[in-house]
Amino acid sequence: MARTLRIAAVGDLHCTKTSEGVFQPVFAQLAERADILALCGDLTDYGTAEEAKVLAKELAVTKLPKVAVLGNHDFESGAAPEVVQILTELGGVTVLDGTAIEIAGVGFAGAKGFAGGFGARALQSWGEDLIKAFVRAALDETLKLETALARLRTPGRVALLHYAPVSATVEGEPIEIYPFLGSSRLEEPLNRYAPTVVFHGHAHRGKAVGATSTGVPVYNVAMPLLRREFPDQLPFRVVEVPVAEPAQTAAALARPEDAPAHTVRAVTG
Repeated sequence: MARTLRIAAVGDLHCTKTSEGVFQPVFAQLAERADILALCGDLTDYGTAEEAKVLAKELAVTKLPKVAVLGNHDFESGAAPEVVQILTELGGVTVLDGTAIEIAGVGFAGAKGFAGGFGARALQSWGEDLIKAFVRAALDETLKLETALARLRTPGRVALLHYAPVSATVEGEPIEIYPFLGSSRLEEPLNRYAPTVVFHGHAHRGKAVGATSTGVPVYNVAMPLLRREFPDQLPFRVVEVPVAEPAQTAAALARPEDAPAHTVRAVTG
């Protein structure tokens, strides 16, 4: 039987300066249920250094490896670089931004993502310069994700986003805000590189499970959503991802897209 690692994913913690002690009891229980913690943005509420310090202290109770992407709230105060530095140095978090990392034989690629809408109704680069700049931001984030995925050389590959790459996991939100919750442009590199699983947040009232058009599993792990869907369990989505074996690693090094396919086994937190 192939060896697996348990990835516990959650987003939208929205940690504030008064959140001290709020998350510690949750994080303290993770070691029994997971091997790696993945955080999908909106880690802070206003993107301040003070909030980041509170969260770093909360995260310190778990010794699990931690990997993250930022969300839109983490940029609110213009202090995102400081937030990243604090989470990295004090919280032991590896923050991905168009970058990739391998942890214990599983590859992680991450980017924040951006808005713009889905499918034929996605915003197009036409008209005012402001509209073109908005679409450019979505394309830039898509390129970041693609670049990060292309760097992975493990059969088990995890994509981390904040914004949704598919409309299925935002269903349940007011239809008027769908275009601000994600972009189907993000789906293109996911279909091309076929990671084992995709996690995102941002859509607090969306759906927990979806998939890309080629069947890549997509999980919305916004903490408010998980608390509502699974009120009697820890607010994490736990997914088992295969660990690279020597022969699989050799295949992935040759051509990542030819690496063996795997079945994802997901459990709730």
